[in-house]
Amino acid sequence: MQIYPQSKIKRDGTEYYLARDSATLQKFLCIEGDHSGFQGEFSSEIYKCPLIAENAVTLRGRIPWLNPQPLGLATSFGFGDRLGVATPGHIAALEGTGISPIFAQQSVRENARTGRNPQNVLDDAMWGIFEMGWLEPWGADADHVKEIADFSPFIEAGYSFYTIDPNEYVDNDAHEDSVETLKEKVAQLPWNSLGISLESLFQLYGENPIQIDGITLEFQEKIILRAAVKYGRAIAHIKVLSDYLVQHVDKFDLEASVDETDTPTTIQEHYFFANELRRLGVPFVSLAPRFIGRFEKGVDYIGDRAVFDRELERHVAVMNTIGGYKLSIHTGSDKFSIYPSIAEQASNLVHVKTAGTSYLECLRVIAVVDHTFFREILNFARSRYETDRASYHVSGELEKVPPAEDLDDGQLLDLFDQFDARQVLHVTFGSVLDDYKPRLMDTLTANLDLYKQFLQKHFKHHLEAFVENRTANI
Repeated sequence: MQIYPQSKIKRDGTEYYLARDSATLQKFLCIEGDHSGFQGEFSSEIYKCPLIAENAVTLRGRIPWLNPQPLGLATSFGFGDRLGVATPGHIAALEGTGISPIFAQQSVRENARTGRNPQNVLDDAMWGIFEMGWLEPWGADADHVKEIADFSPFIEAGYSFYTIDPNEYVDNDAHEDSVETLKEKVAQLPWNSLGISLESLFQLYGENPIQIDGITLEFQEKIILRAAVKYGRAIAHIKVLSDYLVQHVDKFDLEASVDETDTPTTIQEHYFFANELRRLGVPFVSLAPRFIGRFEKGVDYIGDRAVFDRELERHVAVMNTIGGYKLSIHTGSDKFSIYPSIAEQASNLVHVKTAGTSYLECLRVIAVVDHTFFREILNFARSRYETDRASYHVSGELEKVPPAEDLDDGQLLDLFDQFDARQVLHVTFGSVLDDYKPRLMDTLTANLDLYKQFLQKHFKHHLEAFVENRTANI
């Protein structure tokens, strides 16, 4: 039996720790003392409990820091974990950085594709936290919630962070609409829900230029109309979902996300969107605009970095003027070229979301320990890419990813540094799990230490710029 020493904790005369059976490789909770409320069986003097939801609930009731909680305006980082075993590696990368983590983070869409549910995701993260002896606050993100009906399983599980995704209510055509079309559309907005009239909106934004950190924002008629048409229904929808959360959850962080729209959020639109949420009393602590350039899965930022820096400076000015929230960077993994600018300009008042990059590190493990299996996954991913890419913003080209038979074993790891291959492997995760999950998890379970090492290295690289900026400002 392998005991995880960092997990050992003694409270009220009872000792708890995590262990792993050397033969089956299964992990279990060990209790020496009061085991009432837990499901398990005795082995010598130790009460051994399976890592099931009922035992997770009971343990959280006894050890309060195993419950997620709101993180507020702290610099934060979301570690998506599609397989449920990545948290120890995430913690290994995070320890000593002072950055606040979201360890349980899964969208409704990702849960459907992985066959998991909000309770699974939270419990898996909690067992990893317990294993590593993490004592600091951590969050659980109900990511990309679209409707009230999505809330229930996240609320029941005890999530602390809710990302509202109103993108289906955003009018992307407004970016190109004529003034006449915008006027027709603006008349159809849900003005009662917005709690303001169009005339009052023009008075609020159009009467005088708005000064923000030395930048002058002017809202001409067309700009106001476009902002209202583009985001008006989304703002009203966020208000409805926010009110529901206020009624059903005591304490939570709320994020408003419009990052998956077709056109960038202009500076005026950012001000309008955030200011309208404030006016309506929506208690958001982070906001994800659609930044200029392309934030694609598993690869670095695509676009003119100098232009991004200038636009980011203006977005930060809006954030600082309105106040009380931080910028959220979605599809934030592997954006190494712009992390330093984000950290410095936003003064670390930022939340970064990652997800599939931890899955890629799992595939890296398989590429090291089982060449045959990885080759099978690679060819299967190639066969699924053109179908699976439909729900993602990616530009990787399949023809640039060679089939497995064209590569020798020494070339397999090179794929993880190649743009197109990373995206082919990244967005096909749901299909791969549908066909290979038991075999994949068996391989990963036998190589958890290697997976932890790969994750630690990978995410230390992600966090470097934010740690350096934080240290420089202490």
